[in-house]
Amino acid sequence: MEGPQQLKITGSRWWIEKKEQMIKPCWKQPSVEGDGGKRGGNGLRRRDDDDPNGRVDGLLWYKDLGSHVNGEFSMAVIQANALLEDQSQLESGPMSSLDSGPNGTFVGVHDGHGGPETARFVNDNLFLNLKKFASEHQEISADVIKKAFAATEEEFLSVVRQQWRTKPQLASVGTCCLAGVISNGLLYVANAGDSRVVLGRAEKAIRGVSAIQLSTEHNAKFESVRDELRSLHPHDPQIVVQKHKVWRVKGIIQVSRSIGDAYLKSVEFNKEPLLAKFRIYNLFSKPLISPEPSIFIHKLNSKDQFLIFASDGLWEHLSNQEAVDIVHSFPRNGIAKRLVKEALKVAAKKREMRYSDLKKIDRGVRRHFHDDITVVVVFLDPSAMNNRASSRTSTTVSIRAATNTGSVSTPK
Repeated sequence: MEGPQQLKITGSRWWIEKKEQMIKPCWKQPSVEGDGGKRGGNGLRRRDDDDPNGRVDGLLWYKDLGSHVNGEFSMAVIQANALLEDQSQLESGPMSSLDSGPNGTFVGVHDGHGGPETARFVNDNLFLNLKKFASEHQEISADVIKKAFAATEEEFLSVVRQQWRTKPQLASVGTCCLAGVISNGLLYVANAGDSRVVLGRAEKAIRGVSAIQLSTEHNAKFESVRDELRSLHPHDPQIVVQKHKVWRVKGIIQVSRSIGDAYLKSVEFNKEPLLAKFRIYNLFSKPLISPEPSIFIHKLNSKDQFLIFASDGLWEHLSNQEAVDIVHSFPRNGIAKRLVKEALKVAAKKREMRYSDLKKIDRGVRRHFHDDITVVVVFLDPSAMNNRASSRTSTTVSIRAATNTGSVSTPK
């Protein structure tokens, strides 16, 4: 996710060679390839359930294949920023604290900007709030999800308020938030920001799988978003401004919905001691951006094969159909890591460099070539979707992506 006023640096081959002097010499190739190490002699895939928390290899974190109550899943994250700003999770099992409550699978992709703090907070609290409201209402619903988003926003703003004097810059940190809930044959998609979820649906007519985008994106690059902002702020001619050929809210931030970004939500946080570059000198009477997600509800059917949840770092380099075709064409084991690899190949090509050169670039410097990328592929098993009894008795799954800050390593 692009942060406020972040410069997009263009480069060439000589620049890369110069910057390679900054790269740590201890980089190594990843120990596990996308689908190589997990295949037996008979070619059958094998889950890496023996490593339930996933694996870390330099800047790469991955969970090649695991099980959730509705099927299987694969996850991967590659770090580009000096501090990883993407956070993600998959929770499967009870969706409330009641024995008779709903069961299902929750997926969260939280693409931070300005720092990792808000994304980490959402990763720790959004699902807990969802369970709380699902317990109160004894169901999963659009209203329950909206309440979970609103509660998470208020809790984070309370933290900003408590730390205002000691850590005022926390007010300038925010996150996009994409959440998916599969329960009782329904898929709920809630999105605030510009992450995306795409459905892969089997189509007999084309003997393949079509890509169907299920999330609405809130980025000022879309005319519909700019129109929405202007209608909400009719007396502010500067509510959206184009700077360096990029549309931004108040000339600062691209997304129009997020959790956090307190300095754009209340004048309480848009004053000293916040840094001057974040302060807006024309006072505003209502929030400039919103934490409320757009919500879409989809009844799953036998043609629905899988879902790809990803931060915008993936979609900057792969189209919806390209991503769906990759998932459809390769084994499930390691498929999220394969999507990351394909995106990085495209990123390298755009900069007229070899993929092998990109793999050598360390975090921080690497942000000039691509963003943090998070991918969660969720496969939908019709038999598991229809068997509610087995869902209630299945093992609870809780996994969160993480990377370390060690040597450089990227999918081969």
